[in-house]
Amino acid sequence: MSPSTIGSQTLDLHQAIAIGNPKAIDLWLDVVDDPRLRSDQLTDLTPAEVVRLGELMPVAVAADVMDTLDLHVVVDALRVIPTPRAAAVLDALESDRAAEILRELTPAEREPLVAAIPAEHAAVLRGLLTWPDESAAAHMVPEVLTVGGTVTAAEAIRQVREHSAKMRQDAHIGAYVFSVDDERRLHGVVSFRELVLADADTPVAHLVESDVITVGPLTDQEEAARVVVAHRLLAIPVVDDDGRLLGVLTSDDANDIAQEEATEDAELQGGSQPLEIPYLRASPFLLWRKRIIWLLVLFVAAAYTGTVMQAFEDELEAVVVLAFFIPLLIGTGGNTGTQITTTLIRAMSTDNVRLRDVGRVLRKEMATGALVAAAMAAAGLLRAWTLGVGGPVMVTVSVALVAIVLWSSLIASVIPLLLKKLRVDPAVVSGPMISTIVDGTGLIIYFTTAKLLLPELAGL
Repeated sequence: MSPSTIGSQTLDLHQAIAIGNPKAIDLWLDVVDDPRLRSDQLTDLTPAEVVRLGELMPVAVAADVMDTLDLHVVVDALRVIPTPRAAAVLDALESDRAAEILRELTPAEREPLVAAIPAEHAAVLRGLLTWPDESAAAHMVPEVLTVGGTVTAAEAIRQVREHSAKMRQDAHIGAYVFSVDDERRLHGVVSFRELVLADADTPVAHLVESDVITVGPLTDQEEAARVVVAHRLLAIPVVDDDGRLLGVLTSDDANDIAQEEATEDAELQGGSQPLEIPYLRASPFLLWRKRIIWLLVLFVAAAYTGTVMQAFEDELEAVVVLAFFIPLLIGTGGNTGTQITTTLIRAMSTDNVRLRDVGRVLRKEMATGALVAAAMAAAGLLRAWTLGVGGPVMVTVSVALVAIVLWSSLIASVIPLLLKKLRVDPAVVSGPMISTIVDGTGLIIYFTTAKLLLPELAGL
């Protein structure tokens, strides 16, 4: 662990805890202001040191620190800190962050903590924890600025002042004031700035925008995050089927969700299950467990490539030179498919492509595939010529390349969209999976083309 330096003195977290003075902890916080470095140093602490650190930090300071640290570091710390102290820190955190932390604990670990939190806040947290993990409501902030629909601007400002002391201090929450009725049904939204600048006797009903963009509580978190980003909102209201305001999803939370989903998609496209924890905290066993399933699936899927080779054994024995081009052909097909799926999955994640666009996608990718196929056929022809394999084999390689590229373009354009329709994450159509599919089918195309074009294979 690298120590932090002030002038000629050095101080790391172990030393600050050993000193046993809150001022030493304050000094460490001043020096180590990078959340990643703080997380790394906290990870190195023994359970006893974590407990002592919790005693030395005021609750408000501990909450501020935990709000910025890696989620799994915070969870590990709360597991060893005495329940009363841990509950006090959770109570000081914003509700969505506290719920995010509690969601990582087992029910047996979670319940004592929630029970030790004041009843009003505990009820809010229990409500958040009832929503599915991947839903918008699971990540929303229940505390929002609301005013009655029949009040004036002056009365609305007074209501906001009364309620703001009980709410978290977040600019993204304070940016909007929502007009609701007695049953919290949402009628409109007005910016806090516009409300303050309005004439005191102006009815709020004349200020609010009634055409409000909203999401439902069960809306997938990724979809909700896309809406926030697409409309450049600071927060989006979450409303139930009856139009009642449940909370808001902030742009900060939306950005976190988008980053998390992008990481998950990248891991899936690489042929691995998502780690769900930072890479450096993953043990070799966890990495093995996340990767081995996909590798075994790909192994089984790739087994049919050997079956295809065995089926065309006679053709290979008759024209041995055909084997020279197998890596080139199947590699080209796999690379073509991977390029398309990567582009399509990204377009689908940003909601630019849907199943109804399959016709346009096919036309675009098949046209592109034709251009790619022509270029690759020319390259294949040149390569075959340099090997001196003769005209018939040169033509066979070129024709097979065209067919394989077009076939790869077809399946790579359709499969992600079909999986999305079937509610399967299209990111599972990873580069390795597309390559595996194209390997076997590409060999069939290659040998079938050879049988049609090479006289030596006639009758086989």
